[in-house]
Amino acid sequence: MGERAALGELARVFLKLGTIGFGGPAAHIALMEDEVVRRRRWLSREAFLDYLGATNLIPGPNSTELAIHIGHARAGWPGLLVAGASFILPAVVIVTAVAWAYVRFGTLPAAESVLYGVKPVVIAVVAQALWGLGRTAIKSRALAALAVGATVAAAAGVHELIILAACGAVMALARGVYRTVGGSGAAGVALLAGPNLITLGGTAAPAAVPVNLGPLFGVFVKVGAVLFGSGYVLLAFLRADLVERLGWLTERQLLDAVAVGQITPGPVFTTATFIGYVLRGWPGALVATVGIFLPAFVFVAVSGPLIPRMRRSPTVAAALDGVNAASLALMAVVTWQLGRAALVDPFTTLLAAVSLLLLLDARINSAWLVLGGALAGAAARSLMSPV
Repeated sequence: MGERAALGELARVFLKLGTIGFGGPAAHIALMEDEVVRRRRWLSREAFLDYLGATNLIPGPNSTELAIHIGHARAGWPGLLVAGASFILPAVVIVTAVAWAYVRFGTLPAAESVLYGVKPVVIAVVAQALWGLGRTAIKSRALAALAVGATVAAAAGVHELIILAACGAVMALARGVYRTVGGSGAAGVALLAGPNLITLGGTAAPAAVPVNLGPLFGVFVKVGAVLFGSGYVLLAFLRADLVERLGWLTERQLLDAVAVGQITPGPVFTTATFIGYVLRGWPGALVATVGIFLPAFVFVAVSGPLIPRMRRSPTVAAALDGVNAASLALMAVVTWQLGRAALVDPFTTLLAAVSLLLLLDARINSAWLVLGGALAGAAARSLMSPV
């Protein structure tokens, strides 16, 4: 396949994924696995897991960084730019349109009916991906024990980065013990996993202050360069800078911005697009978006070429195995939390079960399932609403 054809295919795939990618990073990762591993076979599951593990070790939006990695693996440096930009673009367009309506009318457009049907389908897509990836990542009893410990730690509220670092360190140390004294290394993991994982648990008003594009860009570059964790961590960073320190936003505006990032498809970091538009219109939306996503492209460009070399080192490869197991454990906990919010009645539970069955047996494209879920949710809500 020529470079032009490869880039065109990358653009089509990631524009689609960015358009249907409701549900946050776990759902995005599941959709990517379905598209690039199961359906198109661009990557093996092992390579996909290695890229996933690497994205968890650098700041920024994990699913966007995974898209950038896949683009680079498929079509080199041009692919890196095309895949990342294509995945981000649909969300930016949608969020900008929502921000325009917000500034014009002072409220957020309603999306509850669509999300009512989409969320159960997303749960099924993530569950299917977890099953497939887990069978590849959990290659030994030691990794299984580590994944269980990471799941318990994540459910107890331990910070994601601590879990990832601990699991990577455990497997690297276990590999060292194995090479020194021989044996399977499982005993070393059992001894190390306990202390490392168990004790760790410990309205649309204009801006009150004039906003220049340079400082706006600087704020979002900083956030994109240092932020680990979920959308709730993003909320904490933005509140400290935009509400408390600079006084550019009100508390209500910030909460509305984060809500838009959660209810629209694509990366949650497009919260920055909404805020930029509210503060400075179209130029602000562009500057804030470029600012928050730019570090992700830089980090992947620097770290991506190192991943194959990491696999050639037994100790680093063992650490990467541990990080991969922890990454899936974090996805599992997020899926459980999302499931409790999405499966709220017999209809949503049935919709999730049917979607999972279709994914496993009929291997139906997840994009059609998401569209079907949206239509089913809208229809069900219209039937439930009083006449």
